[in-house]
Amino acid sequence: VQLQASGGGLVQAGESLRLSCKASGIIFRIVNMDWFRQAPGKQRELVASITSGGSLNYADNVKGRFTISRVNAENTVFLQMNSLKPEDTAVYYCHAFFWKDYWGQGTLVTVSS
Repeated sequence: VQLQASGGGLVQAGESLRLSCKASGIIFRIVNMDWFRQAPGKQRELVASITSGGSLNYADNVKGRFTISRVNAENTVFLQMNSLKPEDTAVYYCHAFFWKDYWGQGTLVTVSS
């Protein structure tokens, strides 16, 4: 199983980024997918989740700014991040549970003020 995340970068506050995570080795359409993030010196936290049926869940501090989506035909989950803030700076990880936890390699998002 591999989760390949991409799309991070350096942006200014108020700008947008779109993260992608392509999965292989799992039956993607039946797997719930998540995005987590970990800022320096902080614990990893759940940002957004999308179930196999398309139900969505967001952390309170990203509601209204971030959107998680998936394209099962492409085995890919996305995280559209708008109105980025400096406090969104973190390494973002995609996650799947398929008999066990699987993590992508992380992609760094840096938001300057």
